[in-house]
Amino acid sequence: MKTFSAKANEVTRKWWIIDAEDQVLGQVAVKAANLLRGKEKAIFTPHVDTGDFVVVVNAEKVRLTGKKEEQKSFMSFSGFVGGHKTESARSRRARHPELLVEHAVRGMIPHNRLGRAVYRKLKVYRGAAHPHGAQQPEAAVLD
Repeated sequence: MKTFSAKANEVTRKWWIIDAEDQVLGQVAVKAANLLRGKEKAIFTPHVDTGDFVVVVNAEKVRLTGKKEEQKSFMSFSGFVGGHKTESARSRRARHPELLVEHAVRGMIPHNRLGRAVYRKLKVYRGAAHPHGAQQPEAAVLD
């Protein structure tokens, strides 16, 4: 029996939609990352992008457990002297709530060229409206 290896041009891609309203951020990110990589498919191949497109809606209504809303911090550095900026999860949600989901998913996919290609298939929106209705996305069920 030969080992099966998927080819990127032969993969059929589906569109999935995840409603993040009142869902825990980590569970939303795990489901999105697995769909993006294609880990739930029988043809999954680690070095090939076999995943699907994922649309996450209601990112502003995602839930953080415990005291993460106040205690979780996001740090960025511009490269210049004094260029460190720190922001809490609460202020990031107020400013740009899509970043909460994007940051969580980015940490769960490979940090290489393949991961960057996979990450481009993630679409995150603040509210319930999204422009991908023509793709007829299926609702993904969180475990």
